[in-house]
Amino acid sequence: MTMAGSCAAPPVAGLPSLRTPPPTHLRLGGFLPCSSAARSRGAAVLGCALGAKKQTPGVLNRLLCGYMRRDGHEGDVSSQGRDDTVMFGPDDDGVKIPTQVETLVKGTAMVAEPEYKAIPDLDYLQELLAIQQQGPRAIGFFGTRNMGFMHQQLIEILSYAMVITKNHIFTSGASGTNAAVIRGALRAEKPELLTVILPQSLKKQPPESQELLSKVQNLIEKPQYDHLPLIEASRLCNMDIISKVQQVICFAFHDSKLLMETCQEAKNLRKIVTLFYLD
Repeated sequence: MTMAGSCAAPPVAGLPSLRTPPPTHLRLGGFLPCSSAARSRGAAVLGCALGAKKQTPGVLNRLLCGYMRRDGHEGDVSSQGRDDTVMFGPDDDGVKIPTQVETLVKGTAMVAEPEYKAIPDLDYLQELLAIQQQGPRAIGFFGTRNMGFMHQQLIEILSYAMVITKNHIFTSGASGTNAAVIRGALRAEKPELLTVILPQSLKKQPPESQELLSKVQNLIEKPQYDHLPLIEASRLCNMDIISKVQQVICFAFHDSKLLMETCQEAKNLRKIVTLFYLD
């Protein structure tokens, strides 16, 4: 006999019993791995499964994953791997972080450090400093012998302007550029601001150069280099001039090997170099 007020009812054929079954302990291993969102949304289905009669793990799996397919949140093993890669994958920034074993064996030097590259602004700073000083400077003039008449006139004007602004001019005694520098400096009528350093003795110079050099007050000869070829004596003479000046002005062609070496040596010595190409 059933007592009044009881919620129990006799079982009906074909339907499960409505009595509350004892708590069922489900193993997590009985379900297919699905995404976290799918598990949270399938909680209601799981509650219904707990309220029904005890089901086998296979039936519960089909019930839960069938709900997720209807809701558009089906997750299988392959999709779980993709989700985990996106959520928890390492940041691929191109830098390999060593493991603890590699750190103990090889040290922390395995991690690539960004290479520091200094900005080549020394030339700019030197020119800026020269502009700020605005005082007379010792200037060395170099150039090719193969100089046209119009170019020689421009060099004469430049040399004249440098001398009248109290700059000291250093040059050699060859024809072409050097002869134009000497003529321009002599026109300024300040012989003390012109110094000519010869690669060899005066007698080794061409006759036309000897006539012009006779007007120079500060003339330095190098008779100790008379036994050397002219190219070697000129190289030593150019190095001597560079050591005495603060700025170098050069007129050359791109294939003027000796003049290019002279300008490079002046740059190595942190001199201000102004190079004019004639080609």
